[in-house]
Amino acid sequence: MGREKGIDTIFVGRPDKPKKRTLKRSRLVVIDGPSTGGEFLMNKERITIGRSSICDLVLDDPAVSSTHCELTMSEQGVLLRDLESTNGTYVGDIQIREVWLKPEMVIRVGKSRIRFESAEGHVEIEVSKREHFHELLGRGQRMREIFAVLEKVAGSDLTVLVRGETGTGKELVARAIHASSPRRQGPLVVQDCSAIPSSLIESTLFGHERGAFTGATERRTGSFEQADGGTIVLDEIGELDISLQPKLLRVLETREVTRVGGAKSIPVNVRVIAATNRDLRQMVAEGKFREDLYYRLSVVQIELPPLRERPEDIPALVRQFLDGYVRRRFPDEQRQITVTEEAMRRLMSYPWPGNVRELKNTIERAASLGNGRELTVRDILPESQKTPPEILPGGTADQFVAEGLTFKEAKQRVLDAFEAAYLKVLLDQHGGNVTRAADAAGLTRYHFRELAKRYGLRGR
Repeated sequence: MGREKGIDTIFVGRPDKPKKRTLKRSRLVVIDGPSTGGEFLMNKERITIGRSSICDLVLDDPAVSSTHCELTMSEQGVLLRDLESTNGTYVGDIQIREVWLKPEMVIRVGKSRIRFESAEGHVEIEVSKREHFHELLGRGQRMREIFAVLEKVAGSDLTVLVRGETGTGKELVARAIHASSPRRQGPLVVQDCSAIPSSLIESTLFGHERGAFTGATERRTGSFEQADGGTIVLDEIGELDISLQPKLLRVLETREVTRVGGAKSIPVNVRVIAATNRDLRQMVAEGKFREDLYYRLSVVQIELPPLRERPEDIPALVRQFLDGYVRRRFPDEQRQITVTEEAMRRLMSYPWPGNVRELKNTIERAASLGNGRELTVRDILPESQKTPPEILPGGTADQFVAEGLTFKEAKQRVLDAFEAAYLKVLLDQHGGNVTRAADAAGLTRYHFRELAKRYGLRGR
């Protein structure tokens, strides 16, 4: 048995084996309602309860929302959280937003009652010994658990769904999977579904024949054909128009594409990795994403934590970004740029709404504009250490180009600045009341609260 600093962990197996974190197993038993007698043994960290078939515990109860609530296991226990359900989640007679559960507590959702029980045994979660997985870096437990999953799935052809906030490294995960797979010598095609007009997305993905539509002056192969023998990454899959989703589903099932304006089915040998910053389960519940497509894409799910939830990784990331900057800027010199302790504390305490991408931009800008070989709070202050709504302007096109930002990165910075400012103004107008601010924004309370948390804004 061993203990890592700050967390209770039991390590199972020989020292040369990957470490494992163990969580106490629990059980849910439906004791009242249309699904009385149903049971679910919690064998993973996060499970959902609802009426939709995408949930882990499915209740045949019309008063229950499609995705009603979720339970998350950790070393501290099991946390029950309502997912903005229509009729609310109750423990006893008390309506809750989130609560730590104790054995024999009864959860009420709709007309159903569910008893939470302890169960024999433990859930084992492997923790990789690695601190790197290709371009990904993580010394903390959260990332090393993800590395353990990547080590297992990389060698297969399983479809993977990667979810996480903007800037958390979803594309890096896809590239790492490809680089570790038997397909590494084949092409890697990354297609951003949010950057293509809806009228062109079918042609972009599946190709078109000459004369298929106005402007189609020649035959064009689509992203799936280009990725033949390799991997295709469908970035921002949550932005894919629902009218095109049946066609994508058909391609995933048959591994054949038909170009727009064509009649011939063309076989494609590709591995599919999808990425999104949206909650596809919620989109399924809202009718904005096909349930069958969700199942087809989420054979393996990887959830990337935001940077604010893994501050222990920031010093190593800073060192990586500084070393990379020095190698590019001073390839012939033995030079090192360091960061003062106070500056590092500030970096680790900041919520980083733009996640790892924002941290990288901040460090490289500070290294470029700093006055010496040691970065101080003054050097990092302009980009990262003030209140986001006042100090994260969209900037100018010249500034973005000078910083080497891609179009997608520059656009995201403008959107981040707008979101942070918009949320702060609404919270100020409504005295910090999240419910009223969310109503004014036309968002669910849960969505508004998660966005506010992302930007370090506080409400009640």
